[in-house]
Amino acid sequence: MMKKHPEFQYLDLLREILDTGIENVDRGTGVKSYSVFGRQMHFDLSAGFPLLTTKKVYWKGVLHELYWFMAGMTNIKYLVDQNVHIWDDYPYKIYINKMKQIRKLPGSPHRARIASEAWRAGSPDLSNKPVLTKKEFIERIAADEKFAKEWGELPRIYGEMWRKWPTRRAGKTIDQLAWVIDELTADPYAHNAIVNSWNPEYLYTMAEREDTSYFPICHNMYQVSIKDGKLMLQLYQRSADLFLGVPFNIASYALLAVILAKILKVEPGEFIHTFGDVHIYENHLEQAREQLTRKPMPFPKVTIDSSVVSLETYSPDKVNLTDYEAHPPIKGDLTISGGYFDEEQKEIIKEISK
Repeated sequence: MMKKHPEFQYLDLLREILDTGIENVDRGTGVKSYSVFGRQMHFDLSAGFPLLTTKKVYWKGVLHELYWFMAGMTNIKYLVDQNVHIWDDYPYKIYINKMKQIRKLPGSPHRARIASEAWRAGSPDLSNKPVLTKKEFIERIAADEKFAKEWGELPRIYGEMWRKWPTRRAGKTIDQLAWVIDELTADPYAHNAIVNSWNPEYLYTMAEREDTSYFPICHNMYQVSIKDGKLMLQLYQRSADLFLGVPFNIASYALLAVILAKILKVEPGEFIHTFGDVHIYENHLEQAREQLTRKPMPFPKVTIDSSVVSLETYSPDKVNLTDYEAHPPIKGDLTISGGYFDEEQKEIIKEISK
């Protein structure tokens, strides 16, 4: 009996949600989605690398975003410099919200007060400057180091949580990813090799103070284990955009497993993807149906250069992807909580520029 292609786990979940998903409405965007809860997929990394084939996955974005996380970076300038724009919407949202806050305050004393209280030292006074479109904003990030340092920063996200988890001790942070490697090097049978990105303090601060510089982490925890000389990595993802985000997440954490296996001198074993709420947005339904008409192709292979022996020696150019054949991409709009669609951006800029 022929073994079922592992990509059908993903396709079957698409079909399940299309057929039986429960309708939800996002309170931030008003966009409908359809969801199920508590699902799981398993990918044997020795049998091929799970880069989905029923639509081409943005591999360059996977490579550079994962490196951005692993290096502890939190400023989008690195990604913008690589011509990777998957995180552009988030800092632009913060910028627009700040501009709305300033422009709606009556009189310059109020504007001066909010600028001095809400912005970090050395921030430029933008209260009388034209509001940038997203395209102009990203161009400034690329060209202006000072502007990028001020507005390209996304603190409290994956890179910071993985490599610089904040503690109550002044100036002390925890490098969770390095600790996992050290722990499994010392004890391959350790049960506590966990990286956690979910910080409740930030979540509740956001809720109480309307802190728009933080958004709830989606893929919030992973555990690494070594069994019979093979590295296993299990991701728990509390909220998953199945059509647009999950193919990217599968590739990213499977690649992380392969990299960690190389550093720890073991073979890649299995990537297990565990979901909380997994959903398809209303504006992705037709694209999901189109994807279900396509037949999976054999998974590609990924190898890591032998020079990678630590986190410090890893970089995206050390990854070699071969034999990747896939159906054409299927485009879908990014839907972020509290984000802005293109037409909304135009209206907001028009309103706050008065």
